[in-house]
Amino acid sequence: MTNTQSVKAVAKYIRMSPHKVRRVLNQIRGRSYQEALMILEFLPYGAGGPVWQVVHSAAANAQNNFNLDKRKLIIDTVYADEGPTLKRVRPRAQGRAYARLKPTCHITVIVKEAE
Repeated sequence: MTNTQSVKAVAKYIRMSPHKVRRVLNQIRGRSYQEALMILEFLPYGAGGPVWQVVHSAAANAQNNFNLDKRKLIIDTVYADEGPTLKRVRPRAQGRAYARLKPTCHITVIVKEAE
């Protein structure tokens, strides 16, 4: 049995709803590193940019800290957790104020070397 090294990268406080980020993460789960980057490059969603950065960072961590080959990496685990919600106020008619909730999320990507 071989011991496979898994390497992690986390982007915190991304100003985006975790629900929207998960839609992108579901597209790359289980894919190779290079295939995931190509998919993220051409997805029509705004969440593609931050996810691309985290995937790229995880691969860089694997290469620099653990001497793993980027071409052999696969996306093992990806998830988006809910971050703190920014609460803002929007003025409305007759002196009222409406709350605006601006969600944030933490994106985690774990890569490992393919067997």
